[in-house]
Amino acid sequence: MLEQLDKEYVLHTYPRNYVNFKKGINATLFDDMQKDYIDFTSGIGVVSVGHGNKEVADTICTQVNNITHISNLYAIEPQAKLGEKIAKLSEMDVATFFSNSGAEANEGAIKIARKYGETKFDNKRYKVITLEHSFHGRTITTVKATGQSSMHSPNFAPYPDGFSYDNKIDDIYNSIDNETVAVMIELVQGEGGVQPFKKEDIQELAKFLKKQGILLIIDEVQTGAYRTGEFLASNLYEIQPDIITMAKGLGGGVPIGAVITTHKDIFEPGDHGSTFGGNYLSTSAANKVLDILDNYKNSGKLDETIIYFDKKLTELFENNTNIFTNKVGLGLMKGLRVKDADTLAKIIPTAFEEGVLVLKAGKNTLRLLPPLTISKEEINEGFKRLANALAKIS
Repeated sequence: MLEQLDKEYVLHTYPRNYVNFKKGINATLFDDMQKDYIDFTSGIGVVSVGHGNKEVADTICTQVNNITHISNLYAIEPQAKLGEKIAKLSEMDVATFFSNSGAEANEGAIKIARKYGETKFDNKRYKVITLEHSFHGRTITTVKATGQSSMHSPNFAPYPDGFSYDNKIDDIYNSIDNETVAVMIELVQGEGGVQPFKKEDIQELAKFLKKQGILLIIDEVQTGAYRTGEFLASNLYEIQPDIITMAKGLGGGVPIGAVITTHKDIFEPGDHGSTFGGNYLSTSAANKVLDILDNYKNSGKLDETIIYFDKKLTELFENNTNIFTNKVGLGLMKGLRVKDADTLAKIIPTAFEEGVLVLKAGKNTLRLLPPLTISKEEINEGFKRLANALAKIS
């Protein structure tokens, strides 16, 4: 029934798995046949505090029983409090614009950069340098900002101009010209294969760009909200970007995006906007999510979970060197390089059959993004099931 309805009435932009999930408890999901699955995906890095989180659910229920939405024509108390919370946790002097998704957040970041380039220089600066294998969204502009030629289908052309792509951090220096306004990168390329960049290389680039007056935009849509072990990967790398974007885990499942910038006066009323962005529902949920994760971090439990998950991942890797070639990632954003794409294509459905959800990244990386609150018992069971899947295909 579900499959029939979906195929008839929903546009087919994803290859669906027609399991019908009915309930979730932390990192465990249950389908309509009461089969349970360990979730090593958290909805592609979204369900940061786990499925069915009672604190978040109670917060949402309380909020929607009063006000769900009014519009940004009026001050929104939880939005203002969330902006303050982000500034304090980031340890930066920033202000935030709230949107509905990561792609929208990156659109906002590009608009800030373009206005900066229009107003801060004698000549117009508008070009943005990104990296190959990056991923910044699926709108027309963020698709073009994404450094993957496979994303630039002629079906959706023409695209906005002003974007170029470098293969390595070192290449960026030679690509800058007198029309370059910003460099936009992920500190860990998620869709590009869970590939972190070297801290020293990023710090050197940040210093260089600051001297040149060129903006550094860090896309933390996937790495933000403690995914790498700190509130922001930028904190972990000890840099202070001009613009940071967030989404995914920030709302714990409620759609929200954020454009965070040190250029607090760059936008004027009318420059940008969003009907739904930052409304009572999304910012109330995000405030509660950050409270939970901040406490989780300060208690030491997040670091314990990261260490334990990495230990079990290392064991799996070392026991299956015939399948995997490398272990990559930071915090609870992990990947295993698979020897070939065909093997990876077998792992994901076989793991599903065994009751553990995993993801693909790039051409040959098995990606693991569990809820940050995943328990040791769920980690143990998930890796047991994944090991069973690997035994089946090898």
